[in-house]
Amino acid sequence: MRDYLDMLAAERGAAANTLAAYRRDLSDYLAALARGGHDPVAMEAAPLRAYLADLETRGLSAASAARRLSCIRGFHRFLYAEGLAEDDPSAPIGGPRRVRALPKVLSVAEVDRLLSVAREAAAGDARGTRMLCLIELLYATGLRVSELIALPRAAASTTERYLVVKGKGGRERLVPLTEIARGAMRDHLAHLAGDGPWLFPADSESGHLTRQSFARDLKAVASAAGLRADRISPHVLRHAFASHLLQNGADLRIVQELLGHADISTTQIYTHVLDERLKSMVRDLHPLMDE
Repeated sequence: MRDYLDMLAAERGAAANTLAAYRRDLSDYLAALARGGHDPVAMEAAPLRAYLADLETRGLSAASAARRLSCIRGFHRFLYAEGLAEDDPSAPIGGPRRVRALPKVLSVAEVDRLLSVAREAAAGDARGTRMLCLIELLYATGLRVSELIALPRAAASTTERYLVVKGKGGRERLVPLTEIARGAMRDHLAHLAGDGPWLFPADSESGHLTRQSFARDLKAVASAAGLRADRISPHVLRHAFASHLLQNGADLRIVQELLGHADISTTQIYTHVLDERLKSMVRDLHPLMDE
């Protein structure tokens, strides 16, 4: 297992969180094989099918089971490619049927309320200024939360109108910056004490703000704005960025680039937004609709 995880880190640039999830999934799988007396380098598909069936009885969702199977497939393919196994028992196994849930999305008015409350809290307050900067940046750029919290301090003093962000798999992309987002970064930078590499420093193992802390503080702002806390998260703001762009005519491929999706199929969760836009266009522009 260690060799497989080392390969994911070295060759595919897997993030620490991804590696940790794969390690947990593989440990659970290998423990189940050991209990049944099966050797992962010399086994058929039946034990793997039995393991997947057990996941269902344990109450794992189809999405979680599909992720677990993806991890296991990669492991067996690695063993086969390295010559450690004579066969790949995962090859004949189909994945669990998944229903892709639509992302939670805030309306433009709700985002405006969120930002209004954050701006009020930022008046002369370093912590409030940091929170406003986080929200403004996230809604203006659609960054992943892991990308946002790990921005370097130099990002706030750039003269460029874009950020160069290193996303999943080490892929770099350009992310345009609005003037409001640049202003929020400058204001936040003015409140930072001392030197350091991070735009959002914190007393944590990484040295910068954690995802959990940001998510907790964001829910507090949402509550103050009259929004239900369970409807708001950093990822929901990323969804709002993408959905509002599409609602206003952005091309799906452009949104894919901005979000850093390697595959257009990932971005296609937003096709419901496009469907509504197309219906609206026909309703407003077709000459026979008035009749």
